[in-house]
Amino acid sequence: MISYLNEEQAKLAATELGLEEAVYIERDGAQAYFFETEHDRIVACRGTEPNEWNDIKADANALTDLAETIGRVHRGFKREADDIWPFVEEELKEPDERTLWFTGHSLGGAMTQILAGRCRLADIPAWPMEVYTYGSPRVGNVRYVAHNNVPHVRWVNNNDVVTKVPPTWLRYRHRGERMYLDHEGRVRPRLSRRQRLKDQWAGFRKGLKQRKIDHFSDHAIAAYVEYLARAVSEQHRS
Repeated sequence: MISYLNEEQAKLAATELGLEEAVYIERDGAQAYFFETEHDRIVACRGTEPNEWNDIKADANALTDLAETIGRVHRGFKREADDIWPFVEEELKEPDERTLWFTGHSLGGAMTQILAGRCRLADIPAWPMEVYTYGSPRVGNVRYVAHNNVPHVRWVNNNDVVTKVPPTWLRYRHRGERMYLDHEGRVRPRLSRRQRLKDQWAGFRKGLKQRKIDHFSDHAIAAYVEYLARAVSEQHRS
């Protein structure tokens, strides 16, 4: 969520969370932050901003390009990742014993998967521990996701429409461990497909009663933050 803030605001928010360093990266509309602590380094990619034409073009460009590894990857997402990769590579070129994490929401979730996978191929001493995405679209075809072997935790909030695109009939696939948030915002990772469909229908009905389209409101990063913060709080109380 901090990655959507401007540099000054992001540094203030990062400090409140105990992140000692916040470095902003931007090129041709693609943006990311490096956050650092004594033990960790975090690359957080900024997601789609409705007022940014570059982001809209990236989301809409569902054609595929050859990936660096094997298979094919979404052209728009790859080009966004290509824009900031030289800066990411520069930040990670020196040996560092701290744990490296990648994260992102929406378009940022797609970018972070590509960047983390690229670290494994580049001539840099950087090995991501894990990728965490929130409301991420599908990034590549079966061969690509099978060979992008960075551990990945993929959060999905109920009817979040972005997690359903690009469509599978274009041969796009998800990867990673799905963590599902139900229509009440509860963490439900082990629901069957039938149970998820039933829950998604309940979420859609709930949205209609509130005069909103659940598929879009469920994509907001604020919803993910609210539900996960509540889950952590409940876990600590128990």
